[in-house]
Amino acid sequence: MLLRLPIVLTWFLIILLTFFVHRSFGNEKGMIILGQSCALSGPASDLGNEFKTGLNIAFDEINGNGGINGREIILESLDDGYEPYRAYANTKQLIEKGVFALIGEVGTPTSKAVLPLIEIHKIPFFAPYTGADLLRTPFNPYIINIRASYNQEMEKLVSYFVDHLGLTRISCFFQNDSYGFSGLNGLKIALHKRGLTLVSKGEYERNTVAVLGGVLDIMKASPEAVVLVGAYPACAEFIKLYKLRNPKNTAIFGNISFVGTTGLKNALESFGEHVVVTEVVPFPWDRSRPIVSSYINALRTHRPSKSPGFVSLEGYIAGKLFGYIAGRIEGRLTREAFLKKIPELGSFQLDDFQLMYQSGAYVGSTEVILIKLFPDYQQVKF
Repeated sequence: MLLRLPIVLTWFLIILLTFFVHRSFGNEKGMIILGQSCALSGPASDLGNEFKTGLNIAFDEINGNGGINGREIILESLDDGYEPYRAYANTKQLIEKGVFALIGEVGTPTSKAVLPLIEIHKIPFFAPYTGADLLRTPFNPYIINIRASYNQEMEKLVSYFVDHLGLTRISCFFQNDSYGFSGLNGLKIALHKRGLTLVSKGEYERNTVAVLGGVLDIMKASPEAVVLVGAYPACAEFIKLYKLRNPKNTAIFGNISFVGTTGLKNALESFGEHVVVTEVVPFPWDRSRPIVSSYINALRTHRPSKSPGFVSLEGYIAGKLFGYIAGRIEGRLTREAFLKKIPELGSFQLDDFQLMYQSGAYVGSTEVILIKLFPDYQQVKF
């Protein structure tokens, strides 16, 4: 009996290993499970919930049309509250559960926190909701960006303020972390190209609305425009306080896409005049764009109670692109096959949304538009 024990244990380990190999990478013969750590609560929760909605309507659409070679895509989302330590724990948990890929991480500091896990496990990190340069330089084959970079968004804002409106006195209010620093650096680059520097700057801490110090620091220089790099609760509070303390204020306020345009507009209400936001997806009500038409149809079919918005459109594009790539892989869908397919895509259109992926340069999209918040969303063309 004792002699047979090692044999029994060996067979047990073989069966156990077979189970985990089968289960790994989203269950090769069953569902394709994708993992998402994002803010589903806290000040950035609008972003996480809307991006999740966009992903799910894309996957519902794909699954309703037969999935990926008969396999359904399932999204497992965990709440990190826009805190790096929670994002790390969530991502570790998702990887240990055997998800095929990570998708839709919301934020720069949270994305930065999980980079070591991505490198160790060689897992695709698909469509993070951030334009930070740290996810682009140096090139990392596991990171598949879709959206335009923060540098490109800052170039759009500065082009509008300086080249179009003729403003020269620009200030910056930013979040005191890797997200804020990334945006601040992009702004400085765009200004430097035009021989300009910031006239003042102010900061605040992530997941707070303690902005008064930043307001006072920036007010001293009487800027003509203030660029904000933060989440919508803090940015809305900053704009309100700035305007209340400067009744004759004529400054224009510019935000980049991570702010959450819908949340910012709702929070500002009548304070939304002279506020613009850059966006990295098409105008989500413009049905003349095929990608928007597809999105609205999917939204009405799978989430009829939801209204169109920029963040859920970006999530939809991310989900649709994942399906586009996975559906073009011949043979077994593995992480290696998926990653190998990316640089083979080259320049192409997802409906009419232009994308570029080639060896050593996963550009994704370069599309950036400018939106005026008040009195209602209007695209600014200049």
